[in-house]
Amino acid sequence: MPAKLTYTHVGPGLPPLHGARAGALILGSFPSPKSREQGFFYGHPQNRFWPLLAALTGEPTPAWQDIEAKKAIILRHGLALWDTIGACDIRGASDASIRNVVPNDVAALIRRLGVQAVFCNGAASGRVYARYALPHTGLPATVLPSTSPANAAWNLAALQQRWGAALTPFLAAGSCNGPGFGL
Repeated sequence: MPAKLTYTHVGPGLPPLHGARAGALILGSFPSPKSREQGFFYGHPQNRFWPLLAALTGEPTPAWQDIEAKKAIILRHGLALWDTIGACDIRGASDASIRNVVPNDVAALIRRLGVQAVFCNGAASGRVYARYALPHTGLPATVLPSTSPANAAWNLAALQQRWGAALTPFLAAGSCNGPGFGL
């Protein structure tokens, strides 16, 4: 029987990615060990986030290690990307194990960017957003099925249909999002 992973306090997470304005904010829960190692969102090669976003935006699917191409997808389409949790105790990459949450100030980011819609990548992100950010924003989030490879119940086609129905109305068509875009 494999040894049970111990809790590790991890943080801070990653800084938000956004341009000067963003119509929609996509929130994960907390960066996985692979994402922290890579220093960028959804860094596990089997996570379906980047192929999904590429399909929804009509962009080529970026190579796993091509962080600049990934940033370009977010910035060109008027999106912002961050996590609900800035630090926490966690076992490995298990969202279910997260405790002692230190939330990111998502409400301040929403106000600063003029965000009109919030999308949570998975239930854990949705729960943290509802508890810590919603009372300060009044902007309900749409909780979408997780793109994690652990969410085997949803294949890429099903994810694309569900995410596309929610996110497509908020995608800017190839806009550069004005000066000041980037981290």
